[in-house]
Amino acid sequence: MVRTSSKHSAGLFPSEAEIARRLNQEPSEWRAKAAVLERDGMPKVDPIMGGRYWPALLAYFNRRYGIATSSPSALDGMENLDVLR
Repeated sequence: MVRTSSKHSAGLFPSEAEIARRLNQEPSEWRAKAAVLERDGMPKVDPIMGGRYWPALLAYFNRRYGIATSSPSALDGMENLDVLR
């Protein structure tokens, strides 16, 4: 199977239309939804790359829905390596 891709449909900085497609949104509605979500912390369009960084978008939605894959560790005190002897 030959897979075709364009600069704006694949990669780390997809177009807004491609993001809407990946999120099962109508492109015409995505712009308004994106503006609201940006106020909530969703990554903005990178002015140099011309798109939103896809891994950051995934991380944003994972945090938003409580399924982040990592969280900061709490300090548990000084290490005592003598215990290992």
